[in-house]
Amino acid sequence: MKLIIAIVQDEDTSRLVSSLMKSGFGVTKLATTGGFLRAGNTTLLIGVDDEKLHAVMEIIEHVCKSRKQMATAPATMPGMSGMYSASTYPVEVTVGGATVFVLSVDQFVKL
Repeated sequence: MKLIIAIVQDEDTSRLVSSLMKSGFGVTKLATTGGFLRAGNTTLLIGVDDEKLHAVMEIIEHVCKSRKQMATAPATMPGMSGMYSASTYPVEVTVGGATVFVLSVDQFVKL
């Protein structure tokens, strides 16, 4: 059995959860916050049998596409201590996609 931990952008969450549930996969949804953009993310926990791992990964890959968007950079950048900018500025960033961790599960109990 595998535990899939998928971190996806909020914009992709409802489509992904819907697609997974239509395919018969149970999903636990956790609200989380991202790093650089401090944007809303969702972390999904999905438990599957080993032989169903590929099907879940295909659904995630199909729904969670990377895309470019303009975002406002923070006034201070990490690694630039002591340097401050009076204003923020737009930068193009890649958003979307998914960060996926797959863990082996020794035991699963549903009470």
